[in-house]
Amino acid sequence: MLNIRPVSDLRNKYPEIEETVLTVGEPVILTKNGYGSMVVMSLEMYSDLTDEVEMKLKVADYVAKNNPARLTGEEVFARARRRIKEYENL
Repeated sequence: MLNIRPVSDLRNKYPEIEETVLTVGEPVILTKNGYGSMVVMSLEMYSDLTDEVEMKLKVADYVAKNNPARLTGEEVFARARRRIKEYENL
């Protein structure tokens, strides 16, 4: 279940938020004036979310650097649209 709290709780109830984030292992969504403002999560959870993306970006940079083929933005999006349609037809 989502843990949604007002942003004022970050100041007034920091230990509770810290407990939720570090011990329970769940992110806390903070709101300001009833709208989502930010998410607080542990460094471990953040790393879990970003490490794989960063690794794949490094691989993509390497492949791009060592591959002479270049595509226009239109070609990239056309290929992406084709793959999405193929996936939807499975």
